[in-house]
Amino acid sequence: MSPWLSRAEQLFLGVNRWAVILALSAMACLVFANVTLRYLTNNSIVWAEEVARYLMIWMTFLSAGLALRGGLLVAIAQVHMRFTPALGRAIRIAMLVILAGFCLWMIWSGIGYMNRMGRQLTPATRISFWYIYLAMPLGFGLMAAHILLLARRFVTTGRFDEGQDQSSAVGG
Repeated sequence: MSPWLSRAEQLFLGVNRWAVILALSAMACLVFANVTLRYLTNNSIVWAEEVARYLMIWMTFLSAGLALRGGLLVAIAQVHMRFTPALGRAIRIAMLVILAGFCLWMIWSGIGYMNRMGRQLTPATRISFWYIYLAMPLGFGLMAAHILLLARRFVTTGRFDEGQDQSSAVGG
């Protein structure tokens, strides 16, 4: 991998991680403030629950590619390792094609949802649902980018996650 690509990938990962951290931090602060305010004054922030829900949606979609990279998504990890190295590699390539196709389909579906729901407004904050549904194509776009960045490693070693030592990698 060229040094530029490595730096670009590190920047991509950093921005993705910080977006998730900021969404989680904002959600936690908002929920804490709302609960504290409700407990102390018997009043609450009217829009807090709605915004926290939408932040969780965004956080979920933004973090899916990072979860894949960390080996945290449910997968059929053992199936491709039970075969010969050549057949295992072919199965991993098929898995990547299916994953990439699924991501593209979800991006297309998400754009459709954005366009259909964009005219409706959220109840409390009165923002367009277009911004809420934007999380879906953006999150699956990020996941597709993570898949492309990890494809070579997955095909050769059988692992998405970076914490894998080479001693247990698939041969070949």
